Order: sequence, then structure tokens, then C-alpha cells
Amino acid sequence: MDMTIDLEKLEPDYRVRVCDDPASLHAAAWNALLEAQPSPTPFMRHEYLAALHASGSAVAATGWAPCFLTLERGDRLVAAVVLYAKSHSYGEYVFDWAWADAYQRHGLRYYPKLLGAVPFTPVPGTRLLAEDTDARAALLKALRRVAALDRRLSSAHLLFVDDTDRAALQADGWLMRQGVQFHWTQDAADLAPDFTALLARMQRDKRKKIQQERRRVAEQGVVFSVHEGEAITPALWDFFHHCYTLTYAAHHSTPYLTRDFFARMAATMPEHWLMFVARRGSEDGPPIAASLIAIDRPRRTAWGRYWGATEAVSCLHFEACYYQPLAWCLAEGFLRFEGGAQGEHKMARGLLPVATHSAHWLRDERFASAVADFLEREGDGVAAYVDELRERNPFKAAPGGAA
Repeated sequence: MDMTIDLEKLEPDYRVRVCDDPASLHAAAWNALLEAQPSPTPFMRHEYLAALHASGSAVAATGWAPCFLTLERGDRLVAAVVLYAKSHSYGEYVFDWAWADAYQRHGLRYYPKLLGAVPFTPVPGTRLLAEDTDARAALLKALRRVAALDRRLSSAHLLFVDDTDRAALQADGWLMRQGVQFHWTQDAADLAPDFTALLARMQRDKRKKIQQERRRVAEQGVVFSVHEGEAITPALWDFFHHCYTLTYAAHHSTPYLTRDFFARMAATMPEHWLMFVARRGSEDGPPIAASLIAIDRPRRTAWGRYWGATEAVSCLHFEACYYQPLAWCLAEGFLRFEGGAQGEHKMARGLLPVATHSAHWLRDERFASAVADFLEREGDGVAAYVDELRERNPFKAAPGGAA
């Protein structure tokens, strides 16, 4: 049930609500606020968040209890943040298991914690939705107050924040943590027209390796069909979901997302989905694998999300998850392809290291101090790691020495 929190003394100009079901929020108002942000993504749309809840994928029973925080001025939504009370750290991709273990060893509870993130989605973007600077500052104040009021909460965390969020959180005294992902970005000053041209810009050994991997897939009689939006039929969604579950089974894990979630995506956000289906023999042949890509055509950005296969085919993962999507992005004039969490192997496929950021607040001052020391040391290590990665740039050096 929704709660209205009395923060009149702190923020007399706003009405603050904590909502336990995203479906109860006004969808059009939410999406309009999102579109006004510096870094909106489809994963923060009301349809996506509501589908996670309605499908049973991100609910209290799975350890994701929604407590979305909204600020209204009059009858207008002016600020919001997606929050969950978490009873574990699965599905986050910013790892704090060591912090939870330290709490336990000292006889303290780390869970529940308050998490600002899109479940199972390590995609950077705006987390603090606000119509202006004042509303963002009020939202942060309300977030701190909500976390402080519930003494069960050990901490609050905002993951994969954008630069605007990061500046506001740093100014508010949150502890900052840096991570690394691998993204491909088109060179705006010198566009690569197609995949062949992109390969020509790579160092010879990297180019040959990619060509060999692609040839190996083709020699095994595998071809791809590509399906966008409403062209992804229910049968293809069924096949994809089967492949998706097989990927988790191979890692002795349980899938996060239900088939119903993808059905809701097909119904409410079809324009944001692209599926590559690997087939035997021809584009009409039997399917053996599928990869699902999220896309934002107006912003010319794509995100690698999920994949799976019913057969083991050498190099098929690279073809389905990197080469096919990159070739498609180039053909369609996209400027960015984010390959997902972790994975140094992505560098050899043309995706370069990019810093990601998260923010953390811990109630216990002793642990906050210890975590601050840890993050300072970790940050130095991450910076050195990124420098090392950049020295292994797969692309040729440009004239003048820059890669």
C-alpha cells in the first residue's frame, strides 16, 4: 500500500510518496519526466518497470520489494527514483557481497538494504529523475530521510548513475564507486559505414581473429534471421525464452525474468526489441540460438541483453551477441552499442572500456568509514586497470599516435 511521508519541515513545497507497485504511478507523467533527463533509457520507462513487477520477476517474493519514491508539486510529478528494499545482492552487477559478509561477521544485518537500480539491468543512465536542480536536491533529501526512517535498512545504493546524478550524489556526501564496462561507440568525426570498414580499422591480429570466428560459424551451416519490433512473433519469443533459460541452466542458476515479462514487453514496448535468430542452413531453417538486443532508434543506441542456444556451435556466442548486432548497428546508423556487464573478451571484438559509477550510503559510521577506505583503494586499482586496458586498444593508432 502507498504511503505518504510527512516531510513538511524538510520540503514544504513537495508531497513525497513511497509506492509499492509501479502500476499505481501515472505512466504518461513518469515517461514524460524520464524523457526530460540527460540519459534516459528504455529500461526506466514505466512499461518496463511495471512489467518487472506484474510478471513476478521483481517483487518482494524474489527479494525485490518496490518502494518507488516520488515528489509532486501540486498535481505534477517533478521527481522520482526507482527503489527496492533488497533481501540479497543478486541481479545487481555491482558487487557488495564482501560488505554483507563483514556485517555478518560483526553480528550485524546488512539486509534489507535500499537499492536504486533497474533490476537485472546493468545499463548506465539517469537514476534521479527530476525536472530541475531544486527538485533533484529535494529528491535526494527525501531519499536520505526515507532510508534513515526505516531502521531496518543498513544502507542505500544507487547503481549505474549518469554524470548528472554523480555530481549531485558527490555533493551530497555519498561514497562513490567506479566500475568498468565495454561499449562500442561510432567515431562521429569518421563514421565507419559498415562492418568491413570497422574491421579495417582494427589491428591485424584482431581483424584476423574476428574473420576466422565468423567463418567458423558460417562453415557450420549457420545463418541468421533478424526480427524487429512486432515482427518478433510469439513463437520466436517462446524460442528465445527457452534459449534464455538454457543459459542460466548451464551456469546452475535460475532465470530472473519470466516468460510473462517478455510477453508484456512484446505488448507494450515492441519498438525497443531486436532479435537475432541463428538457424541451420537458411533463414527459414530450424532455429538453434537467439540473442535479444534492446534498441532506442531516436537516440541510435543499442544494448546487448540476453542470449542462449540449443546446440553447441563454436564461436556462435560471439557472432550472435557481438558481430551480428554491430553489423546491424552500422547498417542502421546507430552510434552506440553497449555490450553489458563485465567481459574483457569484448575488447577484442571492438568494444572499449568505459567507466561506470555507483553511489553508496551506509547507516553505521564505522562501516561507512571502512567502506570509504576500501573504495579509495579499489578506485586506484580500477583506474590502473582501465589504463592497462586502453594500452591494449584493438584499433590501429590514428595519425599522430592516438588510437
